[in-house]
Amino acid sequence: MCVSQSEDSLTHVFSATVNTGWLVRVCGNSIEVLKFKLSMLFRNIGVESDAVGDFAVDNRAGISRTLHRISAIRNRKGTIIGLTCRVGRAISGSAKLLQDLVQDGSSLLLIGPPGVGKTTIIREIARMLANDYKKRVMIVDTSNEIGGDGDIPHAGIGSARRMQVPNSDMQHKVLIEAVENHMPQVIVIDEIGTKLEAMAASTIAQRGIQLVATAHGITIENLIMNPSLEMLVGGIQ
Repeated sequence: MCVSQSEDSLTHVFSATVNTGWLVRVCGNSIEVLKFKLSMLFRNIGVESDAVGDFAVDNRAGISRTLHRISAIRNRKGTIIGLTCRVGRAISGSAKLLQDLVQDGSSLLLIGPPGVGKTTIIREIARMLANDYKKRVMIVDTSNEIGGDGDIPHAGIGSARRMQVPNSDMQHKVLIEAVENHMPQVIVIDEIGTKLEAMAASTIAQRGIQLVATAHGITIENLIMNPSLEMLVGGIQ
């Protein structure tokens, strides 16, 4: 089964890749479709290619007030020779199965490999807590994937507030800053990946603040065997 090349089919697209000398590859529902023009993709997800922001030190850029992310591949001279576009969407109701845990004030850690929808779910949790339960929610948004690019966040996070992170090395510091300066009841963070970030997250949870976070992995055992992240599940002895 192949995805149709009609414009309607692009509502199911979740990523696109392009390299110098290659055809554009568009992926949706694990099916790859070739021979799309990147300009068609941009037009059908509601943006123009000149709306892409500057690439940061992590080679990621966003599109203002959208959830889409552009990542660059550079050659040895620093010239961009490839792009990956992650198409982001806010999906209402995607966290409904977690509603009882969210309402109860439990801290949540979502584990999964890249591309399975972890960010989509914690974005909806942030909106749910801020809008439905009137909590003071602060999102620590390292790559602007939760709240989108630009100073005005995407409507998908509701009335939750968002702190942007200058670079990924400062994520753990911004986590502590959020708690000390802005009196949140809930902290939401995507992709905890280092020991410093795990320590900051554990400190936040111990202060009685509800923490909603994600980490890469497939099972709890993956975290237990990761010396940087094992403290997220209580540590091992």
